[in-house]
Amino acid sequence: QVQLVESGGGLVQPGGSLRLSCAASGSIFSIYAMGWYRQAPGKQRELVAGTSSDGSINYPDSVKGRFTLSNDNAKNTLYLQMNSLKPEDTADYYCRMATPERDYWGQGTQVTVSS
Repeated sequence: QVQLVESGGGLVQPGGSLRLSCAASGSIFSIYAMGWYRQAPGKQRELVAGTSSDGSINYPDSVKGRFTLSNDNAKNTLYLQMNSLKPEDTADYYCRMATPERDYWGQGTQVTVSS
């Protein structure tokens, strides 16, 4: 089992920055891929940053150059640095970690970009 706890969401003005954190615990040795997703009201959940099994990081064009995925192995924490935020980035953000048995999801953290 893997437990994920997210933090770092909030209200930010357009052009601002936020850093989301996802702390993992439990059977973290079996994780082979990780990432962040978001879901806006009335829309499907979408990937915003994620690792592949070969270690590469993928970003959709909508966030490329603005969002950065990183992790701190010592703290078992995955981060999403979000810069130059836009109103269309408003959504609930979820971290996901994949093991051979199943995917694990955090509870979500809300990000609102508004003036």
